Amino acid sequence: MALRYRVTLTAEERTELKAVTRAATKTTGKRFLYARALLLCDRGPEGPGWPVARVAEALGVSARTLERLKRRFVEQGLEFALERKRRVRPPRKVIFDGAFEARLVALACSPAPPGRQRWTLRLLAEKVVELGWVERVSVMTVQRTLARLYRVRTSIALP
Repeated sequence: MALRYRVTLTAEERTELKAVTRAATKTTGKRFLYARALLLCDRGPEGPGWPVARVAEALGVSARTLERLKRRFVEQGLEFALERKRRVRPPRKVIFDGAFEARLVALACSPAPPGRQRWTLRLLAEKVVELGWVERVSVMTVQRTLARLYRVRTSIALP
């Protein structure tokens, strides 16, 4: 396989990467792994210049991951290669907080509406919107919320 991106580290970059690998307790696992991979892939005069397949086997990552890492290093530099890409969009706003979950559980535990024996997920979703707690909610959101709360409740050892 032809080399697509050739990693040649300068003395300063090599020193920085060695510092990252020696301070493993003060860095994230990915950053440590990527620093180690770049050191092993270094084709400069001081680097071992291992082939991608050998580095992948030694570090337990795929060859494709190493190719992407090498591409980021060559095109964007050392810091971009070691760090995760920043989010373009901010995370979605939390709509269903603990107070909503508590009200949903209280509603689900209340007596069923007239003409019904029990609450269904669809009825709960419609009632939540009708009461004005949220503008809209899907049946699956109600189901996931109740299932998660049930798993939490059953995992706690009650006296």
